[in-house]
Amino acid sequence: MNLSSRCFFSFFVSFVVTSACVRWSVADEPFSVQWAWSEQEAKSAGDGFWPQFRGPTGDGHAADSANPPTTWSETENVKWKIPIPGKAWSSPVAWGNTLWLTTASEDGLSMSALAIDRKSGAIRWMKEVFSNDATQPDFHVFNSYGSPTPVLDNDRLYVSFGAYGTAALNRDTGEIIWERRDLPCNHFRGPGSSPILYRQLLLFHMDGHDQQYVIALDRESGKTVWRKDRNLEYGTDDGDIKKAFSTPFLIEVSKGDGVSKQVQMISSTSKAVLAYNPQDGEEFWRVRYDEFSTTARPVFDGKQLFISTGFGKAKLLAISPFGTGDVTSTHVAWDSARAIGSKPSPIYDQGSLYLLDDRGVLSSVNATNGQAQWQHRLGGDFSGSPILANGKIYCFDEQGKGHVYSTDGMEIAVNALDSGCLASPIAIGRDLIVRTRTSLYCIGK
Repeated sequence: MNLSSRCFFSFFVSFVVTSACVRWSVADEPFSVQWAWSEQEAKSAGDGFWPQFRGPTGDGHAADSANPPTTWSETENVKWKIPIPGKAWSSPVAWGNTLWLTTASEDGLSMSALAIDRKSGAIRWMKEVFSNDATQPDFHVFNSYGSPTPVLDNDRLYVSFGAYGTAALNRDTGEIIWERRDLPCNHFRGPGSSPILYRQLLLFHMDGHDQQYVIALDRESGKTVWRKDRNLEYGTDDGDIKKAFSTPFLIEVSKGDGVSKQVQMISSTSKAVLAYNPQDGEEFWRVRYDEFSTTARPVFDGKQLFISTGFGKAKLLAISPFGTGDVTSTHVAWDSARAIGSKPSPIYDQGSLYLLDDRGVLSSVNATNGQAQWQHRLGGDFSGSPILANGKIYCFDEQGKGHVYSTDGMEIAVNALDSGCLASPIAIGRDLIVRTRTSLYCIGK
């Protein structure tokens, strides 16, 4: 019996006998947390709920209970440190007392996932998910073959390595439940977009040199539910300008009647940001721009979206997400090109935006009008995104320094580790989990 037949058989038996294959019940209020998890599931993780790229809400905010240290070194406030084999820039995810991350061999021929005990750093399991006979040409050495961050639900780990494969794993054992290796895309510089969950769907971007599309898979079976090809005027036949690396972001807006709500999947890509219906891929609106290779994940203040446009010279756009069709000329409230990150994603909090550019300038602007509030030059190079925990901004550079700032721009600490970061940190409880080029750290008291 092949995989598809086994999945169908399992579904049929579970539905008829126990309905267990659905894994959610009406009483459990499915998808009430960020349209992906139930309240009961989120509570079951305790203070260890960091199930996706950029945290519980996908925007760099740690939970209110998070209170990690502000100072550390190789000999101070390190609970444990373990080497991570291979080369990968994916960020860790967490649920309760377990951490998960992906890695890949430097040549891209082996791609793996592993689970780690949060308390001790012990590796609970490590599983090779995909092996490859060859990799795509034109890979850029700055990237890794394991850059997309995985996403969790109550019993599965979903991993993506772009065109090399996407899979659902039993998060307790590493057993592969389903896999897809038939989604074409020449990433040209390597994959980067992380998958997200929306209700019963697993959503991600495939923006490559040759093909550009958004896809939704059924998270139970891995089967395609919908696929939406990009319908954009890139202004060139150069596929290097068409590729992108951003992760989708979900928001909810009020419709025209002031009562009905609409969930939008915000999809930043080269030359434009588009809003789709995550259930079926219908396009709601789009805003065009000149930049390409968009990487940063958007943030939302409840009224305006904030988009970093990518490479070239990145701009920050403040967009009203209530339009229909091409709203480039009508729904951009303001834009700024001053010290905007191409790779690091911004943070929004209480009327302010906190921005980190690739060359190490940390700044704050007023979210209403884009006016500068403060700015500091940190030095170093930055790829990972900052996070906000206990009212403090944490950001790690590629050379090994970790900076901590208050939201009013005061430097709290500058710390150093032996190796630098391209992954983004996570903050859960009193722990700061940091992936460097070589190791995984649990920083805590």
